Amino acid sequence: MAEKSYRQIAIYGKGGIGKSTTTQNLTAGLSELGKKVFVVGCDPKADSTRLLLGGLHQKTVLDTLREKGETLELDDIMKIGFNGTKCVESGGPEPGVGCAGRGIITSIGLLEQLGAFTDDLDYVFYDVLGDVVCGGFAMPIREGKAKEIYIVASGEMMALYAANNISKGIKKYAQTGGVRLGGIICNSRLVDREEELLRVFAKELGTQLIYFVPRDNIVQHAEINKKTVIDYRSTSKQADEYRNLAEAIENNTMFTIPTPLTQERLEEILIEYGQLDELEDDYRI
Repeated sequence: MAEKSYRQIAIYGKGGIGKSTTTQNLTAGLSELGKKVFVVGCDPKADSTRLLLGGLHQKTVLDTLREKGETLELDDIMKIGFNGTKCVESGGPEPGVGCAGRGIITSIGLLEQLGAFTDDLDYVFYDVLGDVVCGGFAMPIREGKAKEIYIVASGEMMALYAANNISKGIKKYAQTGGVRLGGIICNSRLVDREEELLRVFAKELGTQLIYFVPRDNIVQHAEINKKTVIDYRSTSKQADEYRNLAEAIENNTMFTIPTPLTQERLEEILIEYGQLDELEDDYRI
C-alpha cells in the first residue's frame, strides 16, 4: 500500500485532560501556517470540532448513517471550520446500546469509502476518547490509520498513569506497524514542579516533552464563545503558545517506540517530585 502524502496523527490522553481543546487550538495554529487539516472526532460526545466550527452542532457519521443509510454523502457529515479546516464527528451508538469503539471503526471505514482522505491534505488528526484499553478506541493505531501519537498529560498522578498505559498500547502496535510516539504535550494544571516532572517522565518513556502549554483562563473564555483561542483573541499570549505548539509538531523529527515505566518506577518519580506526598496530605485527617 502506498504511503500517504499527509501526516496521520492521533491524540490520546486521560479523559478530561483537555485533548479536544488542545487538538482544536493546535490545528488552528497549523491552519495559520497554511496547512490543510482534517480533524476526525473519535469521541461519542462529538465535541472534537466544536471550537473550529463556532459551536455548530454537527451531525455525526453514525447518526447520519442511521438516518440516511446507503444514500449518505460526504457533504452530509463533513463541515468546513476555522481557516478551511475539515471537520467530522464519528459519534457513537444510542445510549446503553452497542460499542462506541466499533463506531469509530465504522466511521473511518465510511470516510475512506466516500473519499474524505484526499492527497491535498497535510494533516489528518484523530481526537480519541480516553485510554486505549478498548480495541475500538485503539483502532486508529491498530489499523495503521495514525502513524504519529501525541499524548496530552499534566503533572497530575492519574494523567501520568494514563499516559504510561497509553504508551503500553503504542509499544504493542509498534511491533507490527509503523506507529510511533511523537511526544508528550503538557496541558498545565499548575501542579508544583510540573514541567520538570513531565520532562523526566518523557525521558524515561524514551520520548520528549514536545511542548508545555501554560494554563490561562482565556482558554475557558474562548470555549464559552465557541472559538479557539487563535480565533477568539489572536493577539493574546496564549494564542502564541498554541502557534508555538503547532510549529513544534510541524518540525518534529523525534518518533520513538516508548519504553513504559513499571508501576513502581512511576510511583518513585511521583514521590520524588512530591505528587504522592501532596495527594496523601489532601486526604490526611
